[in-house]
Amino acid sequence: MIDRKKALAALACHIKDEIVVATYSSATDWIAINDRPLNYFAFGAMGLASSHALGLALARPDKRVIVLDGDGSLLMNLGTLVTIGAVNPANFTHIVAHNGSYEANGGHPIPNREADLAGIARASGIAHARRIDQLADFESAIPGLLTDKGPLFVELMVEQGELGPRSYKDMYRGARRSAFREALKAG
Repeated sequence: MIDRKKALAALACHIKDEIVVATYSSATDWIAINDRPLNYFAFGAMGLASSHALGLALARPDKRVIVLDGDGSLLMNLGTLVTIGAVNPANFTHIVAHNGSYEANGGHPIPNREADLAGIARASGIAHARRIDQLADFESAIPGLLTDKGPLFVELMVEQGELGPRSYKDMYRGARRSAFREALKAG
């Protein structure tokens, strides 16, 4: 099992001009690790981070789009995997933190903690889908996740993160949304 914060810190070391779409627990960790204009936070739309990211990937094929998702969030919108598999965006990387719980909502267990999300992604048409359960393996995979032809899907087996109150106010500041739009315009 992997500490999600350590995995995201390793990923942050490689991020340059990619668009990163993050939701809930992954978003709160990511903003603390790598706050930047090309971050897009999908809070209040559980399950829709991958759909938001797909729209960005289709609109901006010149940029790699990385989704930082959770297992509970993905389960709210599994249909997105079939759409991603059908559209087949070459610039799309989907990283799902699988801890077996709806962590942001108090740690309630997902219906099937043993669900093979990488297998579901493959069955949905995403050929490059795999499960990673060691930090060193994830660190080794990062360069390819940022450059290989997608769509790419990683089910990252992570430990339960901290539970408790989270503040999402900062993610939706008007200035943050404006900075994102300006960064997209800048290329």
